[in-house]
Amino acid sequence: MVEFAVGLIGSIGLWGAALLIAIEVIVVPIPSELVLLLTGFNVSEGRFLIEGAIAVTTLASVLGALFLYFVAKAIGEDRVFGLTRKFGKFVGLKESDIHKTLHWFTRYGKALVFFGRLIPIIRSLVSIPAGLTKMKLWVFILFTALGSGIWNSIWITTGFVLGENWSAAEEFSNVIDIVAYSAIAVFVLFLVGRAIFEKVNSAKK
Repeated sequence: MVEFAVGLIGSIGLWGAALLIAIEVIVVPIPSELVLLLTGFNVSEGRFLIEGAIAVTTLASVLGALFLYFVAKAIGEDRVFGLTRKFGKFVGLKESDIHKTLHWFTRYGKALVFFGRLIPIIRSLVSIPAGLTKMKLWVFILFTALGSGIWNSIWITTGFVLGENWSAAEEFSNVIDIVAYSAIAVFVLFLVGRAIFEKVNSAKK
């Protein structure tokens, strides 16, 4: 995968990175961290502008997400699970992954579309329940762009700073994942706390 990514980006430049990112949103096994780090390295070499790299890869993330959104919206829940049973094993996807994502989406809605872009696997899957529930398109695009923009900015900037040592940052991907999980946990606690506070206030009235 490293050689393929290096070759593709070397051949067609920033659009190669964009293509890989769009595919990563649809097909889980492609590691976006690697592609974004390599993109950041190319920025450090003066091949791309960092603003352009972030903008183009974020656009690619949104386009990839929209593909899944419209497919899920068009075919419905039964066919989504049917396709997962038949072909999910080829891309490391299980029915349980979609069940979990649907459950979380039911509870957190658009917040999951935003924060889900910072979580492995969920990054790719969150578009499916958004499409199945016919989430407002502009809301889906907005939160996808914001979440993906943050994720892409973190990794491209890291690759830019590390330069030729960009591949070393893969070792720290788990740390960034933990930070993302922590941020989501804080957000969930905030929602729970707010709900409890509102319930207590309502009881007093």
